[in-house]
Amino acid sequence: MTDSKPHILVVDDEPNVLVTYRLILQQQGYTVSAAISSEEARTVLKKGNVDLLLCDLSLEKQQSGFDVIQFGRDLDPDLSAVLLTGYASVEANERAEAEHIPVLFKPIDIQQLLQVIVELLRKNHESSEAHGG
Repeated sequence: MTDSKPHILVVDDEPNVLVTYRLILQQQGYTVSAAISSEEARTVLKKGNVDLLLCDLSLEKQQSGFDVIQFGRDLDPDLSAVLLTGYASVEANERAEAEHIPVLFKPIDIQQLLQVIVELLRKNHESSEAHGG
């Protein structure tokens, strides 16, 4: 079971961004799901096997990346998430910091993204082992 590949959900309203991230992450050996809307993201999250959520801050008018992350964390309080954005207000940055969500600015530096993913997944693994999981 410990050999299973981490499952990453990428949520972005730009199809080319989803394709790019999916390809890069699959090349790194991750299992990747892609969602183009908060509704699609919720459907994947309900299945319950997501290890990490990469989510665009700006989704539909009524939904933000924070809403999707909150939904995921309501289902799994230990869900790690990264917020991706072209622009984040001071309020958004402060909220992300308070909720322990790293923020990466577009255009995303792929090496930085991969490094953040590795660090978050390592923390997940360590905390699940510490809790006997």
